[in-house]
Amino acid sequence: MTHKIKNLLALLLALGACAVQGQNFPTKPIKAIIPFAPGSATDQIGRAFAQKMSDTLGQAVVVENKAGVNGMLGADAVAKATPDGYTILIGTNSTNAALKSLMKKLPYDQDTAFAPVAYMGSVPLIVAVNNDVPVRNLRELTELARAKPTVLTYASASTSQRVSTEMLSSMAGIQMTYVPYKSGPAAMTDLIAGQVNLFTADFAVMLPQVKGGKVRGLAVTSSQRSKAVPDLPTVNEALGLKDYELIAFFAIYAPAGTPADAIQKLNRAANAAAVDKDLLERFSALGFETAPASPDALGQRTAAETIKWAKAIREAKIETE
Repeated sequence: MTHKIKNLLALLLALGACAVQGQNFPTKPIKAIIPFAPGSATDQIGRAFAQKMSDTLGQAVVVENKAGVNGMLGADAVAKATPDGYTILIGTNSTNAALKSLMKKLPYDQDTAFAPVAYMGSVPLIVAVNNDVPVRNLRELTELARAKPTVLTYASASTSQRVSTEMLSSMAGIQMTYVPYKSGPAAMTDLIAGQVNLFTADFAVMLPQVKGGKVRGLAVTSSQRSKAVPDLPTVNEALGLKDYELIAFFAIYAPAGTPADAIQKLNRAANAAAVDKDLLERFSALGFETAPASPDALGQRTAAETIKWAKAIREAKIETE
């Protein structure tokens, strides 16, 4: 047998092995990196999806929290991971839409570093204040802020938290002082303690504290009231504004170059989780709404959200870091 034939046979065997490996995906546990802290909405929803996806895929989807820099650290780890389907990102509007407009430089190209896998869903945020802040509604808050420019402080641990508050300030014509946090739960602890005056955060972090009377909810950031807290007005209703809407979304991404077969299998598993009755019931109180779709649809949504967030960040006059 000549060397050429041997080499050809070796190549064919290797290609055949790759094809079989793709068909058999997954053959080992999958790592799902959540780029935010335990207890956040991303963490709670990401872990629930990981468990349901494990059931569908027949392999464990193991969660790893890698928080920091508005999700950038976790996103960077996935962007640079081997593109074989065994490392995925539980991404958000922070990591996959807004970061490029918030940071002077990213360690990866946000537009090309990821392959879209599956859209998970979205949640609105709640604007809340410490109980000692002498306001009962959002209009009174804006009046207080106008009387004392920059005196009121607001917490933020993610892009959606910061941009939603800055958008509100910009549209209402007020100024508050930004206080950065590494995690939503840490910011919530300081809001309850009165170390900061205001915090706009997802329902997972905020709703239990509002319902428990630990902080005072003022409004929701969606365009419609939430069934989870129907007594809270929207920002638009509370202030008579138009066009204020800012919600957080969650989606799964893989490193660019991940095989299409692996992406399709992950997509099917995520879509199955998105219509799971137990999962939906568990997160309905968070205002979580799912919308199962194809990887291509997520790609289109991500591109549109990137444009939307760039506009919101620009109009809120947030300087790049």
